[in-house]
Amino acid sequence: MQQKSTGPITTIRKLCRKCYACVRSCPTKAIGIFQDSAEVIHHRCIGCGKCIQACSQKAKVIADAIKETEQRLRSKKPVVAVLGCSFQAFFYDVHPAQMVTALKNLGFDEVLEGAAGVELIAPEYRDLIAEKPDLPLISSHCPTVVDLIERHYPQLLKNLVPVVSPMVAIGRFIKAQRGDDTQVVYISSCIGGKFEITSEQVAGAIDTVLTYRELNRMLRNRQIDLHRLGKTPLAGLPTGSGRSFSIYGGPFNNFGIVNNGLDPNFVATVGEEASMEVIRDLSAGRISPHYVDVRFCKGGCIGGPGRTNRLTSFSKRKLIIDSLHDNLPYQPSAHYLSVPQQLQLNRHFSNKQYQLEKPSGDAVKRILQETDKYSEKDELNCAGCGYSSCREHAVAVYQGLADNRMCLPYSLRQLEEDRTRLEQKYDLARRALDQEYEGTKIIGNDPRTAGVLHLIQQVGPTPTSVLIRGESGTGKELTARSIHEVSQRADQPLVTVNCTTLTDSLLESELFGHKKGAFTGAVTDKKGLFEAADGGTIFLDEIGDITPKLQAELLRVLDSGEIKPVGSNKTSNVDVRIIAATNKPLEEGISNGWFREDLFYRINVFTITLPPLRNRLDSIPQLVDNFLSRSARRLNKIIHKIDQQALQALTCYHWPGNIRELQNIIERAVVLSPDQVIHLEQLPVIFSERLRKQQSAGIQVVDSGLRRQRDEQIEKVETDLIIHYLRESSGNVSAAARLANIPRRTFYRMLERRKIDCQQFRS
Repeated sequence: MQQKSTGPITTIRKLCRKCYACVRSCPTKAIGIFQDSAEVIHHRCIGCGKCIQACSQKAKVIADAIKETEQRLRSKKPVVAVLGCSFQAFFYDVHPAQMVTALKNLGFDEVLEGAAGVELIAPEYRDLIAEKPDLPLISSHCPTVVDLIERHYPQLLKNLVPVVSPMVAIGRFIKAQRGDDTQVVYISSCIGGKFEITSEQVAGAIDTVLTYRELNRMLRNRQIDLHRLGKTPLAGLPTGSGRSFSIYGGPFNNFGIVNNGLDPNFVATVGEEASMEVIRDLSAGRISPHYVDVRFCKGGCIGGPGRTNRLTSFSKRKLIIDSLHDNLPYQPSAHYLSVPQQLQLNRHFSNKQYQLEKPSGDAVKRILQETDKYSEKDELNCAGCGYSSCREHAVAVYQGLADNRMCLPYSLRQLEEDRTRLEQKYDLARRALDQEYEGTKIIGNDPRTAGVLHLIQQVGPTPTSVLIRGESGTGKELTARSIHEVSQRADQPLVTVNCTTLTDSLLESELFGHKKGAFTGAVTDKKGLFEAADGGTIFLDEIGDITPKLQAELLRVLDSGEIKPVGSNKTSNVDVRIIAATNKPLEEGISNGWFREDLFYRINVFTITLPPLRNRLDSIPQLVDNFLSRSARRLNKIIHKIDQQALQALTCYHWPGNIRELQNIIERAVVLSPDQVIHLEQLPVIFSERLRKQQSAGIQVVDSGLRRQRDEQIEKVETDLIIHYLRESSGNVSAAARLANIPRRTFYRMLERRKIDCQQFRS
């Protein structure tokens, strides 16, 4: 696995959106995907700054030198500022002497022109070029080009001119004249210089590299207005032609090369694309000039990524050319009047290439297949991942620089497949929920149930808070769901909270959420149920069980619509409808002090009282049919009906557990039933005993009505006849239909309606 390393360019992970713009822009693919963020691999990076310019989220940042510079200025050691050759193209509306004043106001002891460094190295270049060496000479004054060759084209190390850059030259000159205690801060548009000063071959010449953008920030922080400042002379020796070094053709002008562009022995190029092309040609031996001047930034040093204005390269070039004729004020110090004889301007270069393992053809093929690329036509080469081809991306995956999720077409297909799977799971979950709650339908034909249904229809479409009262097992949660289904919030979530299952502190966390570290175990922020139900309904079951402290918090939510997570000082607004339920006498709670009176009147705006099952015995046949059908489906059994005697026994019971108890009794009976009918024997013993006592006492059992009894008898006769015809035909449906003298489709519908399996009659 390729490992990233630290360097001047870093990634702010929380800002990285994995758009891969940095990968696309990086000429050496020195970007790796680590922990879901795109980060610079320093030992592959050449410091061109393309990733910083390409990152729209500002996730790529260069190491800030402002704090380091300010620390140097506060120290007792002298600090000298050097203005890079291109400074007049960036501070074009300020006189250079005003810039000197501003830098001295910041605390710098002296200010020199970096152009003087060009004139220091110019004689070395002239001598080497005049010798006409056997190998093409490549300029070494651009730190990005030097890093490119050292890290990616080490075969060209012998071609690099063994001379330091103008920045290093002026740094060594200042320290040779003033002493090693002097600190030198170089100011330019080049962030490659931040990489260069860390190289062991030139370490110590420059202490800090400050970009123009960073200098502007320092001036703003100190509220220094450049245009209002007086003029202060520059230090050091006057310079002239060195100022042209930052533009295209400038080095030729300084090194005594006269070229109209038609001499193949002298090549000058600027910009990423041209620089990469000439390096590749030199590496392949396709060209062999005497000298090649290569600078990576567009337009030369005037196009560095540390620039601060929006002028074009052409207008900047004109500003630099105009500056050649400026007679700037100088006040040379005694220590700058001569160049030391032993000033070291030579440097050597080293092979810093990091060899990555090359994958085999089978490995590349396997990686391509992981992203559904089985043939050449599947390789779209869309560059969405940042690599120019699918195979180049596969190699990067093998080397640990990339991952398969970077492939845009593959990720889109995966998202579409995930969406399809989620839709299927949603449909299955919705069906299961509908089966569980039977579409939130309340069953019953007794007057009390009809009254409850009427109240639900009235209050449902309103935003009114509802208090549902009734004994345990009477269907309070089902009533809450019915209210939500007919409300205007039906397409929003319904969140159910059972207030009896959690402690006071945990319930507060569940309802309102908590912040990380609010209590032991709170390792992350958590969203509360009120926030999850925003726009919908929250059902507080057994609200009478919450403590007075939590009642006060709940009252605040009801009054203001604001929630405050545990451990947080910030509140947020929610729009939630409250439906509460209780089986306790809240009025007694108010008298005894365990329930707040103001909360009671806040939730008791509209009350629905559910009748116990013993007061709605007329609905037992309908409830039994519903529970019988659901239990038979869940237990995968064929149960047609419950016999009349068992049904009568059910109406003799007082049902302390209400509807929930009835549901459990029916499910138990379905489990115990040996045939397709539930008999009295499958019910608990208490039902047969109560039925016998009622009959012996001469008490008439509740009649379910003449019409119902007639329908049940007809259904029983039809069922018996269908079973008879199936037995006669050995389970052959077509033959049974002929015996019954009815259409085969009608016979099939009768089998389905009565849930009769014809397979059991086949011999």
